[in-house]
Amino acid sequence: MSGTSREQRFKRVGFISTRIAGTDGVSLEIEKWAEVLERNGYECFYFAGLCDRPAEKSLLVDEAYFGHPSIEAINGGCFGRHHRRPEVTHSVEEIKNHLKEKIYLFVKQFEIDVIIVENALAIPMNIPLGLALTQFIAETCFPTIAHHHDFYWERERFLVSSAGDYLTCAFPPDLHNMCHVVINSIASAQLSHRQGISNTLIPNVYNYASLAAPAGDYVSELREQIGLGENDPFILQPTRVVPRKLIERSIEIVSLMELENPVLVISHASRDEGDHYYQRILEYSEHWGVQIRAIEHLVGAHRGKGPNGEKIYSIGDVYQCADLVTYPSGYEGFGNAFLETLYYRRPIVVNRYSIYIVDIEPKGFQVITIDGFASREAVRNIREVLENEKLRKQTAQKNYELALQHYSYEVLERDLLNLLYQLSQQICT
Repeated sequence: MSGTSREQRFKRVGFISTRIAGTDGVSLEIEKWAEVLERNGYECFYFAGLCDRPAEKSLLVDEAYFGHPSIEAINGGCFGRHHRRPEVTHSVEEIKNHLKEKIYLFVKQFEIDVIIVENALAIPMNIPLGLALTQFIAETCFPTIAHHHDFYWERERFLVSSAGDYLTCAFPPDLHNMCHVVINSIASAQLSHRQGISNTLIPNVYNYASLAAPAGDYVSELREQIGLGENDPFILQPTRVVPRKLIERSIEIVSLMELENPVLVISHASRDEGDHYYQRILEYSEHWGVQIRAIEHLVGAHRGKGPNGEKIYSIGDVYQCADLVTYPSGYEGFGNAFLETLYYRRPIVVNRYSIYIVDIEPKGFQVITIDGFASREAVRNIREVLENEKLRKQTAQKNYELALQHYSYEVLERDLLNLLYQLSQQICT
């Protein structure tokens, strides 16, 4: 097939991941990429184990989800140990073959021209899916963009394993007709150094050119629902409850603010990686005299109604309620919550994690920073911002303009469309 004819029909894009649902970072970036592609005439389809995209454009395969019991059993047999039992290998092979058949079906059913693999070839949350994708790409030379959000060597839980053969093979593979995309410069350097794989850096983005719609009366009940009075600050932790988010620092900040009603609101899943850290946070907050309000059951991708008729708020609604955002993560692949906070023009406290120091801080954003611990200096800066409306508006506007320049949809549009054009010109021989 000639490059020209490939380019002409290069309009049907298949996203493949373990989960394309909810408000986790990968799912949010898939939504943004799809929006940019669709406004440029592409049609998007979805393959995942958990999926909330339109059913008529999706293929749902249970075993593709990292939370499937069979996948969890494989992970238990592969990580944290040096010896892999034969039955684990057998299970990997069996599920891999099943998933590969489904990938072939997905491509055929929706007449896919190019696949975009979202993190499934970077972090081994689902080993059979990574192997299935690698074999499918090797067998077909199918045009592929592998969008890597975080790699296994960045996570401690994957450092001891009996899956070295799988990791070398598929996380990530280096195959013809593949373009690799990373979201920060440290990952770019590591991928080149460790694997010898050239790559393109496309940071996380937000649609800054589209102004946020006013929240209006829809969110008027939210403050009351979580027990905040009219004069109580709404302090938001807009992340999942997992250890690397270092939510202890947010609790300390709230406590040091010496509020009459010290409340920390957590918007995302409280038990995404088990209950242990969530219980730790509850105990820690009690020690510091801070109340935790986990509202993930009230937050969805869009406004709506819950199973009992209760209001479901968008994450944008929650940001617009916030007076202050806390973001004390010890590690982030990039920082979606940071971009979202700037979009909604809210003050933010940021722990200077490595990617922030290298990629974001040099851009000149005016935010409140900490270096691994909550300080009274940071609290003084918080008070100044919250009490000085003019300063708050000035810094919010400057941060918005910088984000528009560096992290907008237009930045993504330029780089992603260029990658697709490059792929369309390649011929597999």
